[in-house]
Amino acid sequence: MQNFTSEQANTAAKEPSARVHPITRNDLPLSCPLPSASQWNAHPRVFLRLDEEGTATCPYCSTVYILQDE
Repeated sequence: MQNFTSEQANTAAKEPSARVHPITRNDLPLSCPLPSASQWNAHPRVFLRLDEEGTATCPYCSTVYILQDE
């Protein structure tokens, strides 16, 4: 069995690319994945709380949701 240092381990892994989705108040309550998403079953459904700036980040896929003024 080989021992790996942090520099050697998992060198093929890639950081997930964050997607940004604008949302409106009609999309609230916010869940990820969105029901209208093509990959709606990509990970377990999680409800997200918007922060004071009106943004939320999914802990599973790193998608960022931004509340847009209507």
